[in-house]
Amino acid sequence: MKAAAFDYVQARSIAEAVAALAAGDARVLAGGQSLGPMLNLRLARPGRLVDVKRAAGLREVAADDAVVSLGAGWTHAEIEDGTVEDPTRGLLRQVAHGIAYRAVRNRGTLGGSLAHADPAADWVSTIVALGGAVVAEGPGGRRRIAAEGFIRGAFATALGPQELLVAVEVPRLGPGARWGYHKLCRKTGEFAKAIGVAVLDPRTGFARVLAGAVEGPPVLLADAAAPAS
Repeated sequence: MKAAAFDYVQARSIAEAVAALAAGDARVLAGGQSLGPMLNLRLARPGRLVDVKRAAGLREVAADDAVVSLGAGWTHAEIEDGTVEDPTRGLLRQVAHGIAYRAVRNRGTLGGSLAHADPAADWVSTIVALGGAVVAEGPGGRRRIAAEGFIRGAFATALGPQELLVAVEVPRLGPGARWGYHKLCRKTGEFAKAIGVAVLDPRTGFARVLAGAVEGPPVLLADAAAPAS
């Protein structure tokens, strides 16, 4: 099948993207690895496509002693290759390496994956397990949303229709931190049938265990995390 007709806007900045979204009936195109097939199958039929691939401000990195903020436009491959800092002692790089195939990782983006909110997507479970957050920008300015509150359900997020996900905040793990990430899928490169993530940072007392790919938001397993905290 072919995509239904739509208007195309190539945003040169975050402000241009937000303005284009404000016109209504629009979808954001970043890497296109999820939205592209949906358009071709006509599962998505927006009146306007807002391309943010070259929008300035989506590939920035800001860091302090506690958090690294990664622009939403960084690709899975760039995270896998260590092009951007991994503050999690290797968790981000391992997760990125296991996403689909290299051709997909070369184009798919961190922010695009989170905004799409497929329950089986690796970044959805990972950022929630780390206690991370996303930064959204809309006509009213910027706001920070904790990851566990951002994912509302399968393909559903706290983003407003006129908001753009612009950055992802990832907490730093201390020198003694430990983590585990395991996913089950029928074959390498496919979406997960089940995901398990555990993160323990003795320096801060942070401990979290969750189950992902559960047809909705990741499920925090408080009882499992309690003995480690």
